[in-house]
Amino acid sequence: MAYRIPPSEWQDPRHRAGLEAEVAAGRWLASRGWRIEAHRWTLGRHDLDLIARRADLVAFIEVKLRRHTTCGAGVEAVGRRKRSAIERTAWSWILLHGRSGDRYRFDVISLERPDGLGRVEHLEDAWRPGWR
Repeated sequence: MAYRIPPSEWQDPRHRAGLEAEVAAGRWLASRGWRIEAHRWTLGRHDLDLIARRADLVAFIEVKLRRHTTCGAGVEAVGRRKRSAIERTAWSWILLHGRSGDRYRFDVISLERPDGLGRVEHLEDAWRPGWR
């Protein structure tokens, strides 16, 4: 992944923690038999945190980091506008890399700590887009 600004120069610690959470979620998925196809796949200013494959199932995964649930769980933080942006970005990946017979779904992974040592909540098939 090529970044416009290297992560070591990011000023906001939340951005670095988010990147760490995405990497931890990728490792967690890989330990459960998923192959990570892409990390931070971009379309314009939108990105997909993770794209993972297991056989013919491809999951587009939004990763959320939560230090506490005062403002709600991570899975609750993916609203209609964010889902729409994720769906459009997923189409760009499907058009370039999708295979005949692939099945697609949208997941959310919520981590309590960026190092991946806290609780991991994986909501499979978190929503279904209208184009399915």
